[in-house]
Amino acid sequence: MLNISSNSIQQNVAKERYRSFGQTELPASNRLFKWWLLGTMGLILVLLMLPWTQNIQSKGKVTTLQPEQRPQTIHSTIAGRIERWYVREGQRISKGDTIVYLSEIKDEYFDPQLLARTANQVSAKEGAMVSYEQKASALAAQIEAMRQELELKTEQLQGKLRQTSLKVVSQEAELEQARIDADIADYQFRRADTLYRRGIVPLTELEGKRLKLQETRTKVVAAENKLLENQNEVEIARLDLSATRNEYLNKIAKAESERFSTISEQFDAEGSLQKLRNTLENYSRRSQFYYITAPQDCYITQVVTPGIGETVKEGEAIVSIMPAEYELAVELYIRPMDLPLIDLGREVRFLFDGWPAFIFSGWPDLSFGTYSGEVVAIDNTISPNGQYRILVSPNDPAKPWPTALRVGSGAQGIALLDRVPTWYEVWRRLNGFPPDFYTPKENQEKPKLKAPVKSVPK
Repeated sequence: MLNISSNSIQQNVAKERYRSFGQTELPASNRLFKWWLLGTMGLILVLLMLPWTQNIQSKGKVTTLQPEQRPQTIHSTIAGRIERWYVREGQRISKGDTIVYLSEIKDEYFDPQLLARTANQVSAKEGAMVSYEQKASALAAQIEAMRQELELKTEQLQGKLRQTSLKVVSQEAELEQARIDADIADYQFRRADTLYRRGIVPLTELEGKRLKLQETRTKVVAAENKLLENQNEVEIARLDLSATRNEYLNKIAKAESERFSTISEQFDAEGSLQKLRNTLENYSRRSQFYYITAPQDCYITQVVTPGIGETVKEGEAIVSIMPAEYELAVELYIRPMDLPLIDLGREVRFLFDGWPAFIFSGWPDLSFGTYSGEVVAIDNTISPNGQYRILVSPNDPAKPWPTALRVGSGAQGIALLDRVPTWYEVWRRLNGFPPDFYTPKENQEKPKLKAPVKSVPK
């Protein structure tokens, strides 16, 4: 029975009476598989048409948003010996609380009166500075007095020189008068002698003319002697003036030399004073480093150098701390190929170690136990591991990150990208193409950071 006619008679045939009909019919399981296969193909087609959120996955760890909020170690500023601990591991302390007390191990700082003695040296040097200043002022006053005295002495000697010069002029006039008188007396004597020889005048008158001639000659000699004496006095006055000027100039030069030496010593003392003040300030600051205090509110995490009596070097770590107040963030490392797809404000979903989660990487809205964040910083240089570091902070106040989350915990980040059909994502992955890039909405407010602008590309 080919059953090709439109007038079928199957309904009139009792198939249960014939064994061949039971052996030729398909089993029910085969029919069920057909429908299952068709349903599966339909479901796959539906799934391929569903939207898929492209993403970049990376592992990272929890850190802090601000550098000063990250775990750090406290170092010893000076070399010393541990004398006493004031804290224990795990203890919460406030800013300025004492952590450990150190004592000196260098012999130049053993003196317990070091600050007082250095302060006394500073005071003594300050007194020496005052003495040098007063000495320089006294020498300056002495120099000024000698200059005034030189001026007065010069005026006095110049007056004497002028007076002596006038005497020389007067004496020259007297000498000239005496010579004229001598000439007249000589002329009168010769005339009287002529008249006497002729017998006109008596001998007494001739003798009188001779006596007068002798007197005038004596006056000429006396005037010449006096003139020479006055000229000598002029030369002496000039020499006195020159000698006095040289004497006072030498005294002034010597006083100025001594004054300059005093000023030089004053400058040396001032340099020594500044050096002593610097030393005193260094000693004072060093005494403050005996007590190592907390730089901020923090927890003592680990004591690096625990023993009493142990010595530490300058800059050696003593204790590690964790700040009490911090803003959490996650640092992730992404491949250079994915770097162009990451920009500031990009949403990232996280799975933190220790917190259960049920995720669909392509359908983040259906995931459970994930936490949201956004990219706030991207490194401009590649890290030693060959990837680029990004920093992600919380961005959903309605669902904050767990309060029990600690710095250093592991985290898996899923950076959400564009939404595409599922079939397109399958095709992209089969061909090894990168995810699609899109720009997030500009109305999203960017977080305010204290980091330098250069470290966060715009």
